[in-house]
Amino acid sequence: MTLGHYTKTSYKLSKKLTTAYSTSFSWGIKVFKPEYRDPIFAIYGFVRIADEIVDTFHSHDKEQLLNKFIDDTWEAINIGISTNPVLHSFQKVVNEYKIDRKLISAFLESMEMDLTGSSYNRENYDKYIYGSAEVVGLMCLKVFVDGDEKKYKELEHSARMLGAAFQKVNFLRDIQSDINDRGRIYLPGVHHIDYIDDHNKAMLEKEVEAEFKEAFHGIIHLPIAVKLGVYSAYLYYLMLFKKIKRLNVEQLKRKRVRISNLYKFYLLIKSYFEVKVLKTT
Repeated sequence: MTLGHYTKTSYKLSKKLTTAYSTSFSWGIKVFKPEYRDPIFAIYGFVRIADEIVDTFHSHDKEQLLNKFIDDTWEAINIGISTNPVLHSFQKVVNEYKIDRKLISAFLESMEMDLTGSSYNRENYDKYIYGSAEVVGLMCLKVFVDGDEKKYKELEHSARMLGAAFQKVNFLRDIQSDINDRGRIYLPGVHHIDYIDDHNKAMLEKEVEAEFKEAFHGIIHLPIAVKLGVYSAYLYYLMLFKKIKRLNVEQLKRKRVRISNLYKFYLLIKSYFEVKVLKTT
């Protein structure tokens, strides 16, 4: 077997990992033009492993596992291969699309913050959002523009805002599990469960609304090959956000807001027709 066969298999495993954890993102990626799918699955596969280490490996030494993952990540990028298939596919994307290593460092630093931080002041909260979400959007943008630095700079802010909006919607949706399963509070400046109320929920929602607006301005200028996929994810999170806004904090502590697979499919079809009237590039 050739290295090419191993690389193809690595991409398939990253795709399988992403699909197993997120049907909404997977559906969006699958409607990209074929040449964009494997690289984005590789990025999300990498992100998923890091998230799992800090979020679910409770009976193991998370710090040791994360440190090894970080070392293995840099080694894979530096030598251009890894025996970890997900890291192998990720390093291919990093090296091929010249993804800035500062983006990867920021992401890994946010994962380290999850090992010790249970709540954040405003400064650290913004740092965490940047590293855990905004840079993921920027990594994907590197793939979307395929070396066009002018286009990258034009869309950089919107890509960051989309990542931030998605992450904060996740925080609002997962208030219950973040508190009960992970002992974390992802509301800026809130350091105890008793201080989570509808006021600070509403403050975060205002941020999300502004970020969605900023993100939309970038989506309409994305290459047509990926616009449908990104826009469908945008609509999914926007609908999730609208459902969350109708609930108060106490309700969110008792149940996790969901969108059915049938409705996700409806949103994908809706995206197909609406994206046709968005300004194309």
